[in-house]
Amino acid sequence: MVSLRLSCRPEQLPMTLFFNLNALKVKNIRLIVWITACLLSVQCLWAQPAVSSDSIVKHFLMDSGVKVTEGNQVKLLKSGKDKFADLFEEVRRARHHVHLEYFNFRNDSIANALFALLAEKVKEGVEVRALFDDFGNMSNNQPLKNSHLRKLRRLGIQIYAFDPIRFPYVNHVLKRDHRKIVVIDGRVAYMGGMNVADYYINGTEVVGKWRDMHMRVEGPAVAELQLIFMDMWKQVTHEDLVAQAAYFPQPEAVTDSVEMAIVDRYPGRTPKSIRRAYVASIDAAQRKIQLINPYFVPTHSIKKALKDAIDRGIDVEIMISAKSDIPFTPDASTYFAYQLAKRGARVYLYNGGFHHSKIMMVDDIFCTLGSANLNSRSLRYDYEVNAFMFNRDVTDELIRMFEDDKLSSTPLTREVWMRRTPWKRFVGWFANLFAPFL
Repeated sequence: MVSLRLSCRPEQLPMTLFFNLNALKVKNIRLIVWITACLLSVQCLWAQPAVSSDSIVKHFLMDSGVKVTEGNQVKLLKSGKDKFADLFEEVRRARHHVHLEYFNFRNDSIANALFALLAEKVKEGVEVRALFDDFGNMSNNQPLKNSHLRKLRRLGIQIYAFDPIRFPYVNHVLKRDHRKIVVIDGRVAYMGGMNVADYYINGTEVVGKWRDMHMRVEGPAVAELQLIFMDMWKQVTHEDLVAQAAYFPQPEAVTDSVEMAIVDRYPGRTPKSIRRAYVASIDAAQRKIQLINPYFVPTHSIKKALKDAIDRGIDVEIMISAKSDIPFTPDASTYFAYQLAKRGARVYLYNGGFHHSKIMMVDDIFCTLGSANLNSRSLRYDYEVNAFMFNRDVTDELIRMFEDDKLSSTPLTREVWMRRTPWKRFVGWFANLFAPFL
């Protein structure tokens, strides 16, 4: 058998391919030359460097119709304090418009401070539009009341609920707007996992400190987030803003350019967008995957991708919270994470509060951050948006946070798993049966 591990230099060919020209007929020479050329071509092809994982995912996204833009600038906001300080400062600078789209505004001090600032901007002639999800509003323990909404509208803030809950209520359970987007003057935008609530700064009695991620974006990607907001605004109010150039100023040149794709999940239009982007990223991984997700009950395709990655030798690290603001889900998350741990993944239970971040880093070279949880609710039903960033510096910053958070985490070993009560282990198993609905 001829070996396929050949060099492109003839003197390094296996002895079986050396021949005595005097002992062969011309017709055999042509055959041997053809075979040798084929083998050399194969080896030369194999010798080329592998295509990097970020290139694979970028091409996948572009082939899927997702725009990948250059010239963006990103600032990671790793706490509620950082997020709201930055956001309030940019709102103060607003000159034309402020657009806000959140799952909910909790009726507390930070939301009231934001609305007071927005009312002042209205007096200055700034257009203020705000959307919130009605289910998200009703499900928080301090919702916006109708009286509050009427007051805000009298102040000039155009605020409306997406898909108001009406009888029959079951019709409104799915396809909720879970995005968190702010666009200011079409030049700067915010997106990530944080709504508007005090507990992003102060935490809660139940879970303690609330850890979450948000980011500020400047550059061409802002226009993509603006279009997402405007699409939802038109759906709710029937007002079309897209044709107005004032909402899409020419982006300023930036020094630290981040290549970025905004992946929007719009039920009925792009229902598989974020799920497929995650699967493509996991499948493309060549060395390492690190992810943090608060409600880690993945869909079948995500489960399969992670298992396949582990089986082909990828270093998979997963961080989930030991505590959660939602009952039942933590047990399901821990159960499935342990199945991956038995397969070879390294799983960490975060003990420093509730880690609500939705991030993933691949091969130290690209990452994603957004509103989508790795559960059926986010990946199959709700409106969501994630940014995929092909930049080593941004990715490295998230990795450093991941490594720091390991210090406040417990590795999920067999010993740790067995210390859970039989009831807890059973609940985890049972909860996984409902994974398609969590």
